[in-house]
Amino acid sequence: MIITDRNLLKNIVNELKAQNLKIVFTNGCFDIIHKGHVEYLNHAKKFGDILIVGINSDESIKKIKGDKRPIIPLESRIYILDNLKSIDFVVPFDEETPINLIKIIKPDVHVKGGDYNEEDLPESKIIKECGGKVKIIPLVEGFSTTNVIEWVLEKYKK
Repeated sequence: MIITDRNLLKNIVNELKAQNLKIVFTNGCFDIIHKGHVEYLNHAKKFGDILIVGINSDESIKKIKGDKRPIIPLESRIYILDNLKSIDFVVPFDEETPINLIKIIKPDVHVKGGDYNEEDLPESKIIKECGGKVKIIPLVEGFSTTNVIEWVLEKYKK
């Protein structure tokens, strides 16, 4: 389910918590979704009952990765994520970090890929303040959006 209204998100999260369901949150750009993303999301889901995925808006990605990104527009990225069986809710956000979403969700577990470490995550402090844990999971070797872009450019170089 795609949630764009923060009040609705808050109400849904409160209902899930009232049912004693363990909430897992992760976030990212998910530009050019590939095997590494799918395995990462499947792994994240194993930490709880409900997986909520925050997805950076196109403008947010441009701020983080530059004007050539994203390759795939938000609407398409959301559609793909919303159709992966491991994901329960997809929430787009415009900020560079998911801190505002985390303040609403207060997840039991916040998952990030192995290219991050807990100490350097800007959201680590708020996760701990909300009583949650940060889990860093390994990346799938050889799969990243940057690798896919480089592979396509090399393969179709003229």
